[in-house]
Amino acid sequence: MSISLYEISIPTFERGFAVLSKMLDKAEAFAEEKKIKPEVLVNARLAPDMLSLAGQIQRMSDTAKGAASRLTGSDAPSFPDDETTLADLRARIEKTVAYLASVPQSAFEGAAERTVVLKTRQQEVSYKGKDYVLTFAVPNFYFHLTTAYAILRHNGVAVGKLDYLGRT
Repeated sequence: MSISLYEISIPTFERGFAVLSKMLDKAEAFAEEKKIKPEVLVNARLAPDMLSLAGQIQRMSDTAKGAASRLTGSDAPSFPDDETTLADLRARIEKTVAYLASVPQSAFEGAAERTVVLKTRQQEVSYKGKDYVLTFAVPNFYFHLTTAYAILRHNGVAVGKLDYLGRT
């Protein structure tokens, strides 16, 4: 039995965003209970040189959109990184998930062997589609999801392992 790059990526990203949305529910309730501005959490970071919660979610969005786009040879929507509230972050998640849902599974045919070029500030890196998904896109997505979880946890939001894994 084989598994497609669509199956490895898109449902994984969608599930990650669903888990994150539930963690944001807890963050909102926490902020209300503790009488703190939710924006404190939006701007929270684990270390001064790390991205904030907003930045982590923006990178998750960009990673998921970019993977779908690069693997299918299509154009992803561009979202400005201007979210300042939990509601803004939820809207970003919803737009990203809507885009992922709009990409047909059939568009991923041949994606495992398609050349994917990832341009960074320092360099261009070429991958075969399979290697891109397995060694960059999915790990990068989970890095930012894990960091978003850690930021919330570090700031007192009652999230735990089962929240991260997603209750089924």
